[in-house]
Amino acid sequence: MKKIFILFIVAGTLYSCNKLGENPSSFIVKEQFFKTQADAISGVTAVYGSLTIDPGEQPMYGREINFLTDMTTDDLSAGPSAINPNVRALSSITYTSSDDRLQVMWRQFYTGISRANVAIDNIPPIQMDTTVRNRLVRESKFLRALFYFDLVRFWGDVPLVLHDPISIDLNGLKTNRNPSADVYKQIIADLKDAESLPPTYTGANIGRATGGAAKTLLLKVYLTRKDWVNAIAIAQQIINGPYGYGLFANYADVFNKATKNGKEHVFSAQFESNGGLGNSSTLMGAAFAGFGSNVPADIPADSSVYKQFSSNDTRKAVTFYQSAVNPTTGVVNVYPSFYFGKYVDRSVLLTPAQSSINFPILRYADVLLMYAEAVNEAQGPISEAYSSINLVRNRAGTGNLTPGLSQSNFRDSLYAERRREFVQEAQRWFDLVRTGQLVQAVSKVATKTNISAKNYLFPVPQSEISLNPQLTQNTGY
Repeated sequence: MKKIFILFIVAGTLYSCNKLGENPSSFIVKEQFFKTQADAISGVTAVYGSLTIDPGEQPMYGREINFLTDMTTDDLSAGPSAINPNVRALSSITYTSSDDRLQVMWRQFYTGISRANVAIDNIPPIQMDTTVRNRLVRESKFLRALFYFDLVRFWGDVPLVLHDPISIDLNGLKTNRNPSADVYKQIIADLKDAESLPPTYTGANIGRATGGAAKTLLLKVYLTRKDWVNAIAIAQQIINGPYGYGLFANYADVFNKATKNGKEHVFSAQFESNGGLGNSSTLMGAAFAGFGSNVPADIPADSSVYKQFSSNDTRKAVTFYQSAVNPTTGVVNVYPSFYFGKYVDRSVLLTPAQSSINFPILRYADVLLMYAEAVNEAQGPISEAYSSINLVRNRAGTGNLTPGLSQSNFRDSLYAERRREFVQEAQRWFDLVRTGQLVQAVSKVATKTNISAKNYLFPVPQSEISLNPQLTQNTGY
C-alpha cells in the first residue's frame, strides 16, 4: 500500500470534513471528477485516508479512537501532559455532550462515510477495468461498514446516510437517528458484499481491505450481536480460508515496522514516518527527553492492568516499558513508573509523530479469541475453544489454559486474555460494554468512580444536535 500513501494527502484535499447538516458544497463536484480509473483509485484512497489523516487533529486510528475506547476504561488515564480538559473529562468519566473529543470522533466517522458514499455512488458508471471497479466499490463498503460499526457501538441509534450528499436535498441530511438494528443490517450487507474482495494482495496494494478483513469484521459484528452460530461459522471460514493468517512467533512483531502487514495483520491503519503520515498513537506512551515531559499523555489507569501480566508473559515487555536510551546523549532514561510501549517507534524517539508503526485494527489473534468465545457461549468449553485460546496463550509463553473449567470460568479466563492481548488496540471499552462489565470494572479505578449505566453509550455531540434538531440525546445526558 506504499503508493497509496502518496495519494492520501492529495486525495484528501478533494473532500472537506463536513458535519451532518452543514452545506456540503465544498465536496468535489462529481461532474469534474470520477471520470477515469485513476480518479476512482484516488477517491477510494481518500476513504482510507480517513483512518490516518485529519489535519489539525489526531487521526482516527492514531490516538483519537483511544480517547473513547481506552481512556474511559480501567486501562488508561490522562497523564499530566494531557492538557486538553476534554481529554481529562473522558479520563475521569465526567464528560458531557459538549466534549470536543466526542465531536471530533463523530465528525471523523461521518467524513469517512461521506467519502465512501461518494465512491460507492460514482465509481460504477466509470468506463474502466471491471475487476478493479468492483474491487474499489467493495473496499469502500468495507470501510463504510467499519465506520458505522464504531458509530453504532459508541452511540447506539445513529443517522444512516448511504448516498453522495451532493445528489440529495440538503434537508435530507438533517435526518433523525436510525434504529441500531437497521444500522447493523446495513453493516452486515456491506460486509457480505466485501467478502468477495481478494484474499491477499501483492506490491503496492498490500494493506488494502481483503475478503478476510471483511469476514473478520463480520465475525466481530456477530460476536457483538451475540449471534454465536454465525460467529462460529465465519470464524471457521477465516481460519480455514485462503488468507494465510497465523500468529507471529514473537508478539513484538505485531508492532514491528519490519513485519508490517504480516501474517497476523488482517487489516491495519497504515502509517509512514514522512509526509505527515506518522502514527501519533506514540504519544500514548512517549516519555523521552526532548518530548518536553517525562510523563506521557496517557498512563495506566492504575496498577491493575500491569498486574494482569505474569512475569513470564512475553507481552508484558512489549506492552510496557520503564526505561529508554536517549538517542542524542546515549543516556539511559529510567522512569518512576511503567508506560505503554506498543506504538513507541524507537527509531524516531525525538520526533514521535513520525512513528511508522501501523495500528492493528483487526488481527488474527482476535479471530482465535473470538472463535473461542463463540464456541464457549454456544457449546461450552469444548476442545475447539481450548485449542483456539491456547494458541494465543502459548505464543505469550503462559502455557495452556487449565482444563476442565466451567463455562463461566472459561468465559472469565477468555475476557482476561483479551485484556492482556489488546491493551491500547481500541478494544477494551467495546469488550466491557458488550459483556456488560463496564461499570463493575471501571468503578474499581479511584479516579473513575463517576461511571454509571448511562456510560454504556456516549452522548451525541451537542454541536451536532444544534446543527440538526432532529437528533435526540442519549439517556442521562
